[in-house]
Amino acid sequence: MVHQLREVGLDFIGTAPIRLVFAQQMSAPPEAVHRALAEDVPGWEEWFSAVTLARSTGDGSTREIHLRGGGRFQETVLAAKAPELYAYRVDVANAPGARAIAEEWRLTPAGAGTHVRWTFAVDGTAAFRVVAKLGRAGLGRAFRDAVRTLDRRLAAQGS
Repeated sequence: MVHQLREVGLDFIGTAPIRLVFAQQMSAPPEAVHRALAEDVPGWEEWFSAVTLARSTGDGSTREIHLRGGGRFQETVLAAKAPELYAYRVDVANAPGARAIAEEWRLTPAGAGTHVRWTFAVDGTAAFRVVAKLGRAGLGRAFRDAVRTLDRRLAAQGS
């Protein structure tokens, strides 16, 4: 069953009851990473193994995302500030107990590459919060694997 989540802005990423933050180095430059995140939405299926469908909707300010295991999300892009920031919130989800979800990708130059910091910010019922905390290790692993795969993909493209 899908339900509408609370509309949140960028400030939620810093104030959410549950904030899971992960970081990873990439050899690709921030501009290439930002393009992959913000402009090549269908490409997410190629490098983020949890994503089975990713497509821009409307004028590109919204996205539809499907995940392995059945997760379905309608999202609104909150910020696409090249080359340092890409953030979005979930508007509609089939995640039981979720009340608000926003994600932020911060990109910082690091030598010739990029330091990537991903924040997964959520609010929900007590049960949802417990599940979110328990999922930290799996989310971290998925993030690290995705960033490594994206880095290899960008290197192969010559970015």
